[in-house]
Amino acid sequence: MADQTQREHRRMGRFEDPRSLRHGWRLRRIKPLIEMIESVHAQKGRVSVIDVGGTARYWKIVPRDLLQRCKVTITIVNLPGSQPPADHDVFKYVAADGCDLNGFADQSFDIAHSNSVIEHVGDWSRMKAFAAEIRRLARQYFVQTPNYWFPVEPHGMVAFFHWFPRPLRVWLLLHFKVGNWGRSDSVDSAMLVVESARLLNRSMIEALFPDSLVLVERVLLLPKSFIAVRRGRDGLEAGA
Repeated sequence: MADQTQREHRRMGRFEDPRSLRHGWRLRRIKPLIEMIESVHAQKGRVSVIDVGGTARYWKIVPRDLLQRCKVTITIVNLPGSQPPADHDVFKYVAADGCDLNGFADQSFDIAHSNSVIEHVGDWSRMKAFAAEIRRLARQYFVQTPNYWFPVEPHGMVAFFHWFPRPLRVWLLLHFKVGNWGRSDSVDSAMLVVESARLLNRSMIEALFPDSLVLVERVLLLPKSFIAVRRGRDGLEAGA
């Protein structure tokens, strides 16, 4: 099963490859984000974005001419110790905990963005802190996270794995190469894999982002992920 899943993953391809299925999926996913960027630019002539837990590679899916035309600057935040690269192009890098971004004032940015990060920050209290920072930092935000009820675990790319009891997941990791994960050499390393992501359902996302519109990304009619979107009102004051 794992080998078949890996072959399917390779067929879907790299998301920045225009020929891959993942490229098409992500283009559809980020349509609201592109609309936000264009709306802010129309109001202000420039756009500031904070991407919490992101990478410059991710932004390759956004048309390059759009970033230039809309004068977009992107501040990428990752945990201390992650050794971010030097600032370059439209990107500025900051080392900070996404659950505590008190180095930035309220509404310091036009748009707050996060893609497949909130499920990795820890327990529910940290998820609430992360969501509160996203909502505080910008009038508009775009937060995507995989759906717990989608049958394929999105990180290991293994069907049903995330639905198994924790002891069974640990046992499987200790005895087999599971999807994108290599065979674990200890209970400790297996537990780190198991606890590296805590997938959310729709009601959890709605609780974390009560002022958002929750969009559903579907694959083969199944809800694959959720996107919490909050758009600014007419007077986009954020980051003024």
